[in-house]
Amino acid sequence: MATETIPAPSDSELAAKLLRAAGALAVSIRAKGLQELQAGRQIKANAADFATAADLAAEKFLYEQLRLARPEDSILGEEGAGFEGSSGRVWVVDPVDGTFNFASGSTYWCSALALVTGVSGVDLRSTAVNFAHAEVLLGAIYQPEEEKMWMGGSQHQATCNGQLISVDSRQQVGELAAGSYIHPGWLADPRAAVPWQRAAVLPATLRMLGSGSCDLARVGQGELGVWFQHSCPSWDWLPGKGVVEAAGGDTAVVPVNGLEWFVAGPAGAVAELKAALEQGAVPA
Repeated sequence: MATETIPAPSDSELAAKLLRAAGALAVSIRAKGLQELQAGRQIKANAADFATAADLAAEKFLYEQLRLARPEDSILGEEGAGFEGSSGRVWVVDPVDGTFNFASGSTYWCSALALVTGVSGVDLRSTAVNFAHAEVLLGAIYQPEEEKMWMGGSQHQATCNGQLISVDSRQQVGELAAGSYIHPGWLADPRAAVPWQRAAVLPATLRMLGSGSCDLARVGQGELGVWFQHSCPSWDWLPGKGVVEAAGGDTAVVPVNGLEWFVAGPAGAVAELKAALEQGAVPA
């Protein structure tokens, strides 16, 4: 008697399963206590950029599971996990996006990943600048403590918990809420401060919530109108880029003063912000 073959999970099914498990793992580690979590953090660039035991454990889990489920695909993780595959596809993994929020007890954080193609021949440890125009086959963002799963990409409709979503239909920045982030240290540097201010004065209101992927997911569903930030690494940009583009939005990468600015939202609003950022060029 023939044995029935169980079909392998699709990329979206795999992504959803892994992100739910990674998010639950991070929550379980944090439940041991915020003081213990913060005491064990590993500082990276500055006091607001660090990794906790939960970041490292969740990334290890995602890496190991992806190696088993998609052995030919490459992997790039925020916390250092990496594998060079042969398929031409890359899984870009962010185990905990919004780590400062996560380690402070906030619910505004997520586990996220993107499956991209079109990045062959580039350094898998490079920043999102080199991945900015990659095709996002699938972006997936899971916010565990709000039980929300966003998905979208060139091979997946834009959804939140399985329901179709779309970006805000309004095109003018002045009618929209904008999400953004700029580290306080950059406010003293005209290269970033001048273009950021040019853009930041345009929206109806401004939000700085602490998780780029959570922000971009909400642009995809129209809860936030538009979003902009400079120097986004691959893991902070690509999952949300996939969702926003699948939701009918536009994205752009704008070079100004030697920095790359990442913008997402309705096409008209993206064009306005792009122009404002470019007007912030300062003499070298």
